[in-house]
Amino acid sequence: MIKFRSKILFTLLALLIVVLVGIGLVLGQLFKTYYLKNFDEHLLKETSLVSDYIEGSGGIDSINKTKIQDFSKTLDARITLFDSDGNKIFETGEIIEEDPEQYKKVLMDMMGHKPSRVPDFRWITEVNVQYFWEPIEWNGSEQGFVLLSSKMDELRQANSQIWWLLGISFSFAFIVILILGRNIMNRYTKPIERATNFAFELAKGNYQARTFEDQNGEIGMLNSSLNILARNLQDMMKAHEMQKDRLSTLIENMGSGLILIDSHGYINLINRTYKEIFNVKSSEYLYKLYHEVIKHKEIIKIIEDIFMTEQKIRKQLVIPFKIERRHFEVYGVPIIGTNDVWKGILLVFHDITELKKLEQTRKDFVANVSHELRTPVTSIKGFAETLLDGAMKDQETLEYFLSIILKESDRLQSLIYDLLELSKIEKEGFSLSIATIDLMQILQESISIVEGKAAEKDISILFEKPNDDLMIEGDNYRLKQVFINIISNAVSYTPNGGNVSIEIEDTPKKVTIHVVDTGMGIEKEEIPRIFERFYRVNKARDRNTGGTGLGLAIVKHLLEAHKGKVTVKSKVGKGTTFSIELSKKFPI
Repeated sequence: MIKFRSKILFTLLALLIVVLVGIGLVLGQLFKTYYLKNFDEHLLKETSLVSDYIEGSGGIDSINKTKIQDFSKTLDARITLFDSDGNKIFETGEIIEEDPEQYKKVLMDMMGHKPSRVPDFRWITEVNVQYFWEPIEWNGSEQGFVLLSSKMDELRQANSQIWWLLGISFSFAFIVILILGRNIMNRYTKPIERATNFAFELAKGNYQARTFEDQNGEIGMLNSSLNILARNLQDMMKAHEMQKDRLSTLIENMGSGLILIDSHGYINLINRTYKEIFNVKSSEYLYKLYHEVIKHKEIIKIIEDIFMTEQKIRKQLVIPFKIERRHFEVYGVPIIGTNDVWKGILLVFHDITELKKLEQTRKDFVANVSHELRTPVTSIKGFAETLLDGAMKDQETLEYFLSIILKESDRLQSLIYDLLELSKIEKEGFSLSIATIDLMQILQESISIVEGKAAEKDISILFEKPNDDLMIEGDNYRLKQVFINIISNAVSYTPNGGNVSIEIEDTPKKVTIHVVDTGMGIEKEEIPRIFERFYRVNKARDRNTGGTGLGLAIVKHLLEAHKGKVTVKSKVGKGTTFSIELSKKFPI
């Protein structure tokens, strides 16, 4: 803004100088012309007066030189008399600054009867002499000439004074106009400067700024309009921020995962639910190409299909997450702006795992439970019918069939018990009896329960009990149920003569129990499914070992109730490791 004021000031100064100099030159020329004309008129009259006096005194021959001298002194001019042939008869004095060439030219003009006035406009030179001549007639004939020569010192002095007066007047006028112009300029440029600074603040986004409304007229209207604009912008910004906050809150807290990809394939937005589902951080995803950070090929395929077809896509996916598989309904839409400008892609992930679980639970209950119940019921019924048909009379056959019926009844009872137990655990309002317990004692009791089963298969259970007790907070009965299931499974899937080892990893806040077997192992693709109800890695073998397919599902739910977790590592043919992590202090 200072540059703007400087430009105006310099423009004003230049304009003042040009105008004042122009006016000065015009006035100076006018004054010079006026004084020169006055001077010429006086000199012309004086020349006529001397000529008339000579003619009235009897002509050149009868001149009174003393009287002529008096005229010369009175008029402050040199009087020179010439005869008709141009010979000088009398001269009252001599002018030192006279230019001989100019004087000679005047004489020649005089003899040639050219105009009687010889002007000299060279005021600034040393030659400042003005000449006027008149013919002298006597008795009707030209007797000679009278030439008046007068120095123009007074005229030059007057001209100098005029210029001094003009210089002083114009300097004073320049200062006055400059002061007034500066005041006027400040009066009008300062409000403009304030308005400009205010506009800069608005451009920076400071909509709380205001400018003064202390003037009337156009500038006052400008400032008033700017303030109205600022208030409107502030209201609009508040509304925009409120809407943005609402939208941000909605996006962040919606129950579905959301990811926004621009037209170049860069990820611009992921919400909190997406980060929780896929266990990622914003820094790992934002402003990076989608195929570099998204690991699941199914999601990449959906994105590529939308890019190619520009059509909406709705698809259900099953994505493995460590030990579980989660179901998602993915809804993808292309974002197309005005004029069909491609903006990007929006993907929404609806987690339908629970719905799928409920659906699968119903199917499993109808299929698996009926299947699992049918085998023992069929066996019991078949052997009972065989006994009723007469086999009961054979004591050895009777005992053999009754033992099978008892075994199938136990299996049926175990299945019903596990179903009721799982139903109780999953029931809303299920609670644990939290107390401080000795983890080593629980492990020892769990090992004691499965030792008989291990001895039948000649399996060694290795467990080095630490010297110090390991106290944690949890439900004694439920944790024992967890360890019995895990250790029993390890024994069941370990071939005869194998080993099952139990290792403790103690940290200040957590404890991890590793149950390692040397069994047949689990395929990598099947690990996420082993905690599903009725899922068996080897169904034939599970049935032979008496498994119901519900033990690991119970383990998973009980550990989730304890805010713990279980992880599985396995290699086919080399064995499996179940790692159970528990907090020493029960999380609230």
